[in-house]
This record gives sequence, structure tokens and C-alpha cells, in this order.
Amino acid sequence: MYMTEKLKGENSREYALRIIKEKIIRLELEPGSLVSEKDLAGELGLSRTPVREALLELSKVKIVEILPQRGNVISLVDSSLVDESRFMRNTLECAVVKEVCRMISPGDILQIQANLQSQEFYLEKQKPEFLMELDNQFHFMLFKIAQKIQIYHMMSSFAIHFDRIRNMTLYAVKDLKIVEDHRAILDAIMKGDEQAASGIMETHLGRYVIDEQTIRQKYSHYFKPL
Repeated sequence: MYMTEKLKGENSREYALRIIKEKIIRLELEPGSLVSEKDLAGELGLSRTPVREALLELSKVKIVEILPQRGNVISLVDSSLVDESRFMRNTLECAVVKEVCRMISPGDILQIQANLQSQEFYLEKQKPEFLMELDNQFHFMLFKIAQKIQIYHMMSSFAIHFDRIRNMTLYAVKDLKIVEDHRAILDAIMKGDEQAASGIMETHLGRYVIDEQTIRQKYSHYFKPL
């Protein structure tokens, strides 16, 4: 579902960064795998320079390791970085959802409800690749309503560690609570109940802790040893 063509106004480095991030999150670039600038550049139809710049940017958040004379390695899942990433999202999103309780409009509610209807459809059809994108849209809409779009984009760069786990969850966990949580968050927002909305968001973002054992069983080879 994610866009593989250049977006309007997107330069080559931004395009390379967006697509490589998506490939990492969706495990198309597997944890522990060696990736080639040349191969990625050929796949994306770019020169090697924007690809190199994108990989360097990703190395700053420790999702890519640049090894001299060897190349670039997609980092194994590091539980400490996942927890740190989740902590960041939890701190920001629990605050944002309180703002949304005060700022949401009827039009915003209709847009979120349409998003949730699509989530329910793809959850029922067992299409996790579509569900991930709709999940991202749900959370982005909250930041947009709260007028915190730049914070969302800043958060997203480091949140890749948690996002990769979120993607694994969609394939590893049978009883997904994602849409149920989103519905409960929206219900609390519509009632203007800031504490309930924040509490449900915290529970929602903390489900990884509950599901970690199941995720590790399916993807044990992707994790750094404890």
C-alpha cells in the first residue's frame, strides 16, 4: 500500500530514505542482512549518492550499521532500542491525544471513523500489509489535529525500531487488538475524556510487552541475544 513512486516535492535523498525505511520495517531488508548501495540504487533508479546519504541517516538512529570495507548491515532487533523508541512514542502520543480531546472537529471524527472502517475491513480480510499503513494514518491524524505534524516527523525517524516490531506483531499475533484499541481511543476523544484517551493510548502502545514472547518465537533469528 505504501507509495513506491516519488511523492510530489520529494528529492532523491528523501525518496531513498522513505523507501529504505519501509523495506526495513516490512522486513524486505531483513535484520542482519548485508545491503549494497549499488543494488539499492539500481532498484530505486537512483545514483548511489542519495542511497548512501539515506543509509548514513539511518545509521544515526542505529537501524543500519556501516562497516568499513564490508558494506551496510541492517541491525538486528535490539530490545533496549525498541523500549526506548516505544517510550518516546508513549510520552508524545499520550500528550497529543489529550490535545486532540480539546481540538477535534466533527469533520476530523468522520475522517478517523472512515480510517477505522478500513482497518476493520483489512483486519477481517487478514491483510496486515494494508493494516500497518492505516495504523500509521490513524496516529498521524491525531498529530495533525493537535497541530504537531513536525513532532510526528521527528518522532518517526527513531520510531523505526518500534515500527519494525509493530509490523512483526501483525504477522505473529493472532488476537490483534489494534482496531479495538483505536476505537476505544476515538470513543474517549469524542467524550472529551483526556485521562481515558491517554490511558488507552498507553495500553495500546504497550501491547508489545505482552506480545513479545510470541513475536520472539516467530522471529527469534532477527533479535540480538539477550
